[in-house]
Amino acid sequence: MSARGYKTACEYQNFDSFGTIYCGCLHICIMAPHGNELPEGLKRVTPTLVVSMLRTEVSWDGFFRNIQASSPSGEAGETRPSTLLQGRVLSHSLDMAQKVVEDHLAVHTLIRAYQIRGHHVAQLDPLGILEADLDSFVPSDLITTIDKLGFYGLDESDLDRSFQLPSTTFIGGQDTTLPLREIIRRLETSYCGHIGVEFMFINNVDQCQWIRQKFESPGIMQFTNAEKRTLLARLIRSTRFEDFLARKWSSEKRFGLEGCEVLIPALKTIIDKSSAAGIDSVIMGMPHRGRLNVLANVIRKDLDQIFCQFDPKLEAADEGSGDVKYHLGMYHERINRETDKDITLSLMANPSHLEAVDPVVQGKAKAEQFYRGDTQGKKVMSILMHGDAAFAGQGVVYETFHLSELPSYTTHGTIHVVVNNQIGFTTDPRVARSSPYPTDVARVVNAPIFHVNADDPEAVMYVCRVAAEWRSTFNKDVVIDLVSYRRFGHNEMDEPMFTQPLMYKQIRRQEHVLKKYSDKLIAEGVVTLQEFEEEVAKYDKICEEAYTSSKDEKISHIRHWLDSPWPDFFTAEGEPRSMSCLPTGLGEDVLQHIGQTASSVPLQDFKIHPGVSRILRGRADLVKNRQMDWALGEYMAFGSLLKDGIHVRLSGQDVERGTFSHRHHVLHDQEVDKRVCVPMNHLWENQAPYTVCNSSLSEYGVLGFELGFAMSNPNALILWEAQFGDFHNTAQCIIDQFISSGQAKWVRNNGIVLLLPHGMEGMGPEHSSARPERFLQMSKDDPDHFPEFSGDFEVQQLYDCNWIVVNCSTPANYCHVLRRQILLPFRKPVKCNIILTVFYLWFASLEFLIIFTPKSLLRHPDARSSFDDLAKGTKFKRLIPDEGHASQSPGQVKRVIFCTGKVYYELAKGRKQKNLERNVAIIRLEQISPFPFDLVREEADKYANAELVWCQEEHKNMGYYDYVRPRFLTVVANKKPIWYVGRDPAAAPATGNKSTHLNELKRFMDTAFNLSAFQERDL
Repeated sequence: MSARGYKTACEYQNFDSFGTIYCGCLHICIMAPHGNELPEGLKRVTPTLVVSMLRTEVSWDGFFRNIQASSPSGEAGETRPSTLLQGRVLSHSLDMAQKVVEDHLAVHTLIRAYQIRGHHVAQLDPLGILEADLDSFVPSDLITTIDKLGFYGLDESDLDRSFQLPSTTFIGGQDTTLPLREIIRRLETSYCGHIGVEFMFINNVDQCQWIRQKFESPGIMQFTNAEKRTLLARLIRSTRFEDFLARKWSSEKRFGLEGCEVLIPALKTIIDKSSAAGIDSVIMGMPHRGRLNVLANVIRKDLDQIFCQFDPKLEAADEGSGDVKYHLGMYHERINRETDKDITLSLMANPSHLEAVDPVVQGKAKAEQFYRGDTQGKKVMSILMHGDAAFAGQGVVYETFHLSELPSYTTHGTIHVVVNNQIGFTTDPRVARSSPYPTDVARVVNAPIFHVNADDPEAVMYVCRVAAEWRSTFNKDVVIDLVSYRRFGHNEMDEPMFTQPLMYKQIRRQEHVLKKYSDKLIAEGVVTLQEFEEEVAKYDKICEEAYTSSKDEKISHIRHWLDSPWPDFFTAEGEPRSMSCLPTGLGEDVLQHIGQTASSVPLQDFKIHPGVSRILRGRADLVKNRQMDWALGEYMAFGSLLKDGIHVRLSGQDVERGTFSHRHHVLHDQEVDKRVCVPMNHLWENQAPYTVCNSSLSEYGVLGFELGFAMSNPNALILWEAQFGDFHNTAQCIIDQFISSGQAKWVRNNGIVLLLPHGMEGMGPEHSSARPERFLQMSKDDPDHFPEFSGDFEVQQLYDCNWIVVNCSTPANYCHVLRRQILLPFRKPVKCNIILTVFYLWFASLEFLIIFTPKSLLRHPDARSSFDDLAKGTKFKRLIPDEGHASQSPGQVKRVIFCTGKVYYELAKGRKQKNLERNVAIIRLEQISPFPFDLVREEADKYANAELVWCQEEHKNMGYYDYVRPRFLTVVANKKPIWYVGRDPAAAPATGNKSTHLNELKRFMDTAFNLSAFQERDL
């Protein structure tokens, strides 16, 4: 009651005693803190106070009255004792009864204290010099010495008294009573040995009871001799692998696993137990420490492939852009020898941003579950490995945990394994975190935490078994904290004695875990010394043979390190299926059908909001007139892909309605709570599913999740939308480390789409720019070289770039670029402003598309398209030329203004007002990167006598100018300049003053149409 009574506060109006204290209108949560003292001002609830409270309750009051009315044993023959004697007898009887109640309550409280805080005194540190919880203080309610019995009102004479055990413990086994001495011994065995269990903060009684049974039941942690021999063999492989690397490449950084070699048998135990429960696919993520060992002995990557990565002569072309070997991933299908079942293991590539891979792994696991129909996570699961400092310090860990039970993001339980070095790079944990344990972040989702001494392999294996069973039983996250040490420095070249002299003096004296465990098994007679030495020699020979084989120059190829292959997407020769860029237009019947569904409510008796009704009526009018706005253009893209069997998933903050109330893909019944309708899922009889889901208020975690989701299937359109484009700032790590360079580093296939609302509309510096300059700066095309391609220039250019940046200005072009995302024979990122599209070419079938989507253009009357713009035979326009009077008389044109996105409509309006439609041509670049050299050259040649201007609404040091200027000069062979028109350089993306914003806009608009503005400049 004291631990969880606050959960029922305000639910009981007339509940006396405990209920009055813990379940009233005052919330008291005192049992969860790690300390054992109550907050200042709160009195301890002692057994005496409990008895006092019980006597005020009717049923207990009757119990005490009966005691008072009865005579104690030996006095039954005395029929009429004197009043004084009777008072003494009754008082003595009452005191005896009260003592019995108090003592039993004290023992029950003692048991609970061990369950709650026993982990604080568990023997977790293999070095014996630090405390895993950063505190050597022993909670006063744990019986570590006899004198502490007084805390409970007990003394040494009570140790041999038997006490009734509560139903919330399993320490008695079949016994319901035990002597206090045995109770304490069993509690110390369960909670204060080499395993420390944190679970009493979980609010589910059944889950707590399940954990108690796993750790309290007498004799439950037993291993057969065969299991011990398997454990020893795995420990040999883990240890000898590191020893081999150290001998062969003593001067190379490898981030070895020395000090936590037990990680390998731990992971294999988790996989074995999960495989036996039905899991046949495991997606894993980890930092670099121990990665090569995991690849070799868990994933079972060929050793020669690993060893060849140490070759200093390895060409960059063979290893992508040259990412280090301890960042690479792997995908492998094999037989699990312990269960004789097929299993697929995937270790995701990860940069030095240690925890960045966490949401990526979760997204990939969720995608595999989705496409396999694994709605409970019984076939596919994820395992995440962490370092202690990163687990406590990096915010993406928290963001990922908070996705764990959201309906559209849950993977139905992840097993987290923390390699707890008890140190960061050189930073002592006492100055690296504020929480007692590095794993405390997991408490926010009620994940049980199992701390274990990594130098006790059998304790580690047992914890791993329980963790796998927990995940299989409850489909919830669980954390294993492997309290270990780092035998060498941060890497093998580092000197740790500079900063941790005492720790590393102890580490140098520390006996290796393999030596300790092998000696133990030899002493037990489980193996002989000869058998142990033969097993060591056997693995050493395997390593030597692989080392010899690794010298074959033909053996290395980056494709061997691919962590997410798409085998059905390529030809037998490994090339994409086709290199033709198909038209992306649609038939009139398809457009009409999608439009009518988008403007209706498919369900009967479904009452929608009047405002939504007006929006749907507006859509219906557009469809009737064969027109579309931005929302309808998006509907056309999604709906047509669903018809072709392409799964579409749109995720992000408030995406169901849309930040600007334009989308409304999920309709809500105004009279029935939680009743919703998704019209997109009612388009076709046998269509693919459409998933649209509001996310948590996270960018880093959710974008990483969707990136992982997109890795699983090339024939799916996966989109993430930021609430405002500049919010991608907090997800920059995913963009920089995984998206822009993922293919070059890891041959990673992906086709995610980013929708980033962008536009300078007087909303201030926080809600204006999606920072297109950042994406353009990472584009790899050469600004000084005019590309010469044979065949299809457009497709070849897309194939050779690392991504595509597009800024669409019409709904039709937005629809085309989304459809092109799927129809291209490869996958690259795409970025759009209004749709600034960024394609990432992934040697697969989906570009990474970053779309800088519009805000004001969502409802702009001129930003509409005709159904004819989406007719069959039409396709995405990389550049939209001027189609007015200027194009009919190009020789009369004095100025050609190139622009992109929303500013076009302001320029077109200004040109019309100034009556310059014959003198000024306005050309829109829809695709910014890769730069459409061929189309820009055509326009420059067409208006050969005109001066060229680049106009943008962003500040000069932002936006597109620095990217497009050198490319324009390459197009015209430096024969004429490209003038800049726009806002002056600034530090902030936009002004926060509306008047200043309008003045800036007027100033650069006037400049854009002042035909003499540049004539006197020094060229």
